[in-house]
Amino acid sequence: MWVWLPGRTSPVVAGRLDQHHEIVTFTYGRSYLAREDAIALYLPELPLRRGVIRPDSGLTAPGCIKDAGPDSWGQRVILARHSGHLDRDSDTGDLSLLTYLVESGSDRIGGLDFQASPTHYVARAGHASLPQLQQAAETLQAGGELPLDLAEALLRGTSIGGARPKVLLEDSGRKLIAKLSSTTDTYPVVKAEGVAMNLARRCGLDVARTEVTSSMGRDVLLVERFDRTHTTGERRLIVSALTILGLDEMMGRYATYYDLADLVRRRFDDAVATLRELFARIVFNVLTGNTDDHARNHAAFWDGESLRLTPGYDVCPQPRSGTEANQAMAIGRGGERESRLAVCRDASEVYLLTQQQADEIIAAQVDVIESQWDDAADECRLTTQDKQRLWRRQILNDFVHR
Repeated sequence: MWVWLPGRTSPVVAGRLDQHHEIVTFTYGRSYLAREDAIALYLPELPLRRGVIRPDSGLTAPGCIKDAGPDSWGQRVILARHSGHLDRDSDTGDLSLLTYLVESGSDRIGGLDFQASPTHYVARAGHASLPQLQQAAETLQAGGELPLDLAEALLRGTSIGGARPKVLLEDSGRKLIAKLSSTTDTYPVVKAEGVAMNLARRCGLDVARTEVTSSMGRDVLLVERFDRTHTTGERRLIVSALTILGLDEMMGRYATYYDLADLVRRRFDDAVATLRELFARIVFNVLTGNTDDHARNHAAFWDGESLRLTPGYDVCPQPRSGTEANQAMAIGRGGERESRLAVCRDASEVYLLTQQQADEIIAAQVDVIESQWDDAADECRLTTQDKQRLWRRQILNDFVHR
């Protein structure tokens, strides 16, 4: 495992991963431990010490390492590379975590990468235009075989988390994630996420910069990466809220906002401001119908000593057939997760806010969404039909006020 240390623009080898049946262990390299600028890759999981470090109880691998691995989409791309194509019997569980780590793209989220060699770093990268990558993604989803050059290029985006098709791009020095429309989309997913992120910025939330565009007649959401510095090329270490909570995917249903808030108070820089931002993001998720706010969709920068909330990402209104909805993580200490503003208001003290402060945050967001919806929707290329499908359904559904 290689790491970009804070302030560095090239990686150094940090240690070795070994797999023992289902368990992946980590061992720091002696050269890394001898460095004056060495940092723990994440605490409490990987303290700076000699010897084999096993994952915490209940985990099959350290969470910070799994955070750097490919998720559903990336695993499917790599599996297709192994088998030639995907079909209904394809199972991403057929390949090991180490296989996914070593074969996924090197320009992954965060500041880690994985190599077969402890002495020579060689980035895995492919190059293709957005239309070529888009066509490759559609071919893959349809079960077709990819030409070798496009398969290699598509691998660049395999280390970016999430279930939906996405690729990596560069534009005038900016590093971008391009989220693609899927052939199976039943509603305008890309534009829905685009307008939600646009509204979030207008509400004053700290979120990644995005832009809705099109390619080959399909919607594309460009997301500017916040784990890279544009001027120096540094990479920033990132851990998910799932890792911060000491959980993995199988235990993700136990993740709660109130547990995360408790950890913010103990471990984050500027806890008061961070909790206010976290509460504001919860409110915004409720107001815009983003019920996919699970613990992998929250993250923090790690500098070896403390944590700081990253900009928000993956804020996407979800389809709903009725009025009632629940957030992915419980908001209040009683386990309340209903997508209602009253639930947020009642839990305000968890986030070190008074109910009056909570009401002010809620009122301000409602006012921005109501007054700027049309402008945001036009900026994100929503059609009249798109607006009708989202407004008062996902966006400001009447249920949130109950």
